[in-house]
Amino acid sequence: MSKGLIPLFPLQLVVFPRVHLPLHIFEDRYKEMAGDAIRDGSEFGIVLAKEDGILNTGCTVRVDKLLEMYPDGRMDILTRGQRRFEIVSLNEDKEYLRGEVEFFDDDDLAPVPAELRDLAISNYRALTRLGSARGHSDPDFQDQQVSFQVAQAVPDLEFLSVMLRERSESGRLRQFNQYLADYLPRQRSIEHMKELAPRNGHGPKPSGM
Repeated sequence: MSKGLIPLFPLQLVVFPRVHLPLHIFEDRYKEMAGDAIRDGSEFGIVLAKEDGILNTGCTVRVDKLLEMYPDGRMDILTRGQRRFEIVSLNEDKEYLRGEVEFFDDDDLAPVPAELRDLAISNYRALTRLGSARGHSDPDFQDQQVSFQVAQAVPDLEFLSVMLRERSESGRLRQFNQYLADYLPRQRSIEHMKELAPRNGHGPKPSGM
């Protein structure tokens, strides 16, 4: 298991390996961090920020593209997830937070049942038809860890954090399918009610009344 000292960027989001994430950088300390990453082709770690601190599991990203540089130094960048890690210790020598981290990947390397994979892709497509699906990059269904590609559309940060920590592809796919078995019908019902709500007492009557 490899270790390293990396910059940390606490955000209210979770990123997965090989998934694209656009970022708007505006704080001075993170302008410095992103500038170093662009210049050196280096990684920085994104960790989920909560009210009581940061979670100790995250994923590194590299800057794929500088989309726009503003006169005041703010920038829009397109990043891509790289490696998952756990924070061993924090380092505050620089303006931005850094962490001594241990990188990890899946422990369970058993082949994934095809039906598990197919159901997850089908569930992903159903999820993206809902209004609540979060912004995401086009998924690569050929990815060996397709769970990361499909999970990116889920808007639940707690669930995404669990997926990031899980060290089995089959385990992640099962959790994803179980989560959506409950989420999809409930969310369809919510969105259906929202469609009906504006008509309640206002405007034309719904058909059939």
